Amino acid sequence: VYKRQDIYMKKKIKKTKSIKLNYIYNVSYQILTLITPLITAPYLSRVLKVEGIGIYSYTASIVTYFVMFAALGTINYGNREISYLQNDRQNRSIVFWEIEFLSIGSVLCCLAAYSFFILFINHKYTSLFLVQAFTIITVATDISWLLQGMEEFGKIVSRNVVFKILNILFIFIFVKSPNDLLIYVGGLCLLELASNLSIWFYVPQYINRPNFKQLHPIRHLKPTIALFIPTIASTIYINLDKTMLNEITGSPIENGYYEQAFKIYKVALSVVTALGTVMLPRIGKCFSEGKTNEVKKLLYKSYRFIWLIGCPMCCGLIGVSRNFCPWFFGHGYDKVPYILMIQSVLLIIVGLSNVTGVQYLITTKREYLLTRSVCIGAIANFIMNLILIPKFYSYGAAVASVLSELLITIMQFYFVRNEIDLKSVLKSSHKYIIASLTMLIFLLLEDNYLPINFVGTVILVISGCAVYLLMLIVLKDEMLKELIP
Repeated sequence: VYKRQDIYMKKKIKKTKSIKLNYIYNVSYQILTLITPLITAPYLSRVLKVEGIGIYSYTASIVTYFVMFAALGTINYGNREISYLQNDRQNRSIVFWEIEFLSIGSVLCCLAAYSFFILFINHKYTSLFLVQAFTIITVATDISWLLQGMEEFGKIVSRNVVFKILNILFIFIFVKSPNDLLIYVGGLCLLELASNLSIWFYVPQYINRPNFKQLHPIRHLKPTIALFIPTIASTIYINLDKTMLNEITGSPIENGYYEQAFKIYKVALSVVTALGTVMLPRIGKCFSEGKTNEVKKLLYKSYRFIWLIGCPMCCGLIGVSRNFCPWFFGHGYDKVPYILMIQSVLLIIVGLSNVTGVQYLITTKREYLLTRSVCIGAIANFIMNLILIPKFYSYGAAVASVLSELLITIMQFYFVRNEIDLKSVLKSSHKYIIASLTMLIFLLLEDNYLPINFVGTVILVISGCAVYLLMLIVLKDEMLKELIP
């Protein structure tokens, strides 16, 4: 099997992979990862109620801390290292098994710590925490970074489609009342584990059997920790909002509001940042070959793409949220549209920092700069949460996230100020800002005359897209011409 797959890969590696096609694949992958909550959210929001959603959000935020330590920095690190070895199956196999065994070791350590947490810390949600132990186990089985590094995003998508459909069917069949919260959480965990295990069928196409004498997993510990530190900070301040909301307000209801808005925001963000996962292996390959000019050319194109996609999505969410959220989530989620409006600004801010931090700093092996910016952002987020949440609750948590991410983005631009022309990056945005603001004004006016239902939202989305594209045509945008075949 391995010999046949080696011949197959040698033929296939000669083909130049399309960034545009891989972006479409990765957007599909990211959206499919998050689309299940969107498809099922209207149903779950009515079945589990805002309190059940809030309880799940809170417990999941705690478990995420353990998942974060279990993962170390292996996702981005593995993606990068595999991208350097796209044409070297032998060394690629060694690196793969070393990173994978390191991941298994970190998962076992975190499971031990998690067991201590469950046994010795009394909590009224113990049963939920027990079930979510499977979420930590899934970290060791997640090797999507192998296919990402090989720029084989189509295979990730095809595998993901099947399990997301199963996920949706499971929810509609087995989750019937607020008492089924434990069943809901357990099903999510087990299906995620099965989804990760299914991708191992692709391993023989790219990886040889492990030769244990050649493996030295510990040599990857230091670089993965270098990528782990910004992951810690990033995960902490993303989940800190949910944890602090529950602890400060003493009620899961505010978590329920925040969680529902966060679901919509994450789906939109996945479209904006999906290019980063695609570009990382491509930029990594160019960097390993010493093509500095090509690296910067790809970066400037990435920045422009963020403006192209991020600006209309930001203004679009602001324009449609008041029409969309009431019928989508049902009664009792009155705060969600306004939290979503605040979070929509993050689509541009996080998109820009993703290009600078993930596509450039990680690829050029300067993770310490990424670490510095994200750690300062996490500290700022904690302080702002302490100030804003007691006064403004879930609104305050959303504002704190925006200000923290803005600080991170500004710091990263400062770090690379002598390598990347910030004026050029900002200058490339003006057409997209003008077109997006025009679209937003149109949507706000149109919203006053439309019913608050599915039809009203569809009309807003279609007309908004039409106005934005029309404006770009009028402004004669060059990038739009590149994207349209």
